[in-house]
Amino acid sequence: MKENGINDDRLLAVDMGIDTHEEPVVYMRSDCHVCVSEGFSANARLEVGAGERKIIATLNIVTGRVLAPGRIGFSLSAWRYLGLEEDQPVSVAHAPVVASLRVMRKKIHGHELNGDELGAIIADISERRYSDIEIASFLTACAGDRLSAPEVVALTRAMVAVGKQLVWPQAERVFDKHCVGGLPGNRTTPIVIAIVSSLGLMIPKTSSRAITSPAGTADTMEVLTEVDLDLEQMRATVEETGACLIWGGRVQLSPTDDLLIRVEKALDLDSDGQLVASVLSKKVAAGSTHVLIDIPVGPTAKVRDRAHAERLSHLFYTVAAALKLHLRCVITDGRQTVGNGIGPAEEARDVLAVLKNSPDAPLDLLERAVFLSAHLLAMAGGGTLEHGLSQAREALSSGRAWEQFQRICRAQGGLKAVPSAPFHTELYATVAGVLARVDNRRLALLAKLAGAPKAPVSGLRLRAKLGDTVEAGDSLATLYAESGGELAYALAFYRDNRDIFLMQASH
Repeated sequence: MKENGINDDRLLAVDMGIDTHEEPVVYMRSDCHVCVSEGFSANARLEVGAGERKIIATLNIVTGRVLAPGRIGFSLSAWRYLGLEEDQPVSVAHAPVVASLRVMRKKIHGHELNGDELGAIIADISERRYSDIEIASFLTACAGDRLSAPEVVALTRAMVAVGKQLVWPQAERVFDKHCVGGLPGNRTTPIVIAIVSSLGLMIPKTSSRAITSPAGTADTMEVLTEVDLDLEQMRATVEETGACLIWGGRVQLSPTDDLLIRVEKALDLDSDGQLVASVLSKKVAAGSTHVLIDIPVGPTAKVRDRAHAERLSHLFYTVAAALKLHLRCVITDGRQTVGNGIGPAEEARDVLAVLKNSPDAPLDLLERAVFLSAHLLAMAGGGTLEHGLSQAREALSSGRAWEQFQRICRAQGGLKAVPSAPFHTELYATVAGVLARVDNRRLALLAKLAGAPKAPVSGLRLRAKLGDTVEAGDSLATLYAESGGELAYALAFYRDNRDIFLMQASH
């Protein structure tokens, strides 16, 4: 039997232009001959094939007006994964049983998984065989302290195995740094990479876009230069400058991690085991041999207290040793934001101010970048931290780091001017006193409500830091937005949350 000249088991592909993020979704008519003959119903899991590629996707049923007979629609992610062209024939069948789901249920019931079992789960997630609900089940089963150290090692290895792994034959030692996050404005990475690469360290840095923050390093760098580079462009940049500052998604290092992070973000989950596996899988995949981990600690940071920071450090060291990575963790002050800008464009202004030795450069961002650079230099040379601090300061004050940053940006496509927001308003102090506490989490939310990071110009510029004396009517921060509606939305939140900035009476 044929329908419009199409064989029973085949349908013609249609790009629906629907963004379901990374979850593959297909769309079929309720009266489609394949749908009827196979007994497919809404939310069924189907195996769809095109040439040599196959994917498991979730079925959505549509009315006849949306799709023509004999057609099957695809979400953007499913379309890209299969590499489809319009009207390309595709096959459709019931999804096969995914054996690793049985293993995943074992974890839900509290049992420890071995390397083969975790490898099977990660491989199936990588091949898009898990739905978002099934990924969420796996992440929830691993949340809290439910992953043992051997499981985190196995999970990290599994995540490396399903992606590309870079090799840098021109260097015996390849450096990297990572901050576990939780501090808005903590944009040390571009400064650190400029400093240490200007002094000869090879540091090909791939960074993520924002997960739960108002800006990731890739978002801030995209304000300044091109970050969406492929593997060959990345290699060319590193060969020319000894470094790069790019978005990691294009080069597909530990790609399963990006799938997990997407669901973690929706669930607001960020367990230590998943965090360590996420970070170190990408470092191993990037070919790094020496890694510095920055762990900020503060009451409204991701890591709340010293005891948690030390447990996390221990897990990082354990997994790194198993993977033969040279690693150093540093625990830093996470009581308040770093720098004055929050949001991609405002953080980019701070980065440039520090690199250019501008008089208005935020001192806390400068000092933290120098401190982290010194640790990397000490790891490289085996010298003291004091010597590393001296080297880092000289590279910054002499302009060498700024020259190197410009070289990196030119190699990646050129240095761009920082744009300005068309709408802004001041957030005024209502009482006089000393700024005693800042809520990092709600500051980040305020910047996101204003439109960051989707709108790079949106965010905040802080006018006061902890310990500053403020008079009633003084500006605590400037709020920026791309549209008047977003500005009003964020301002309404601030008016209900003025204790983001907690003032203490001065004596």
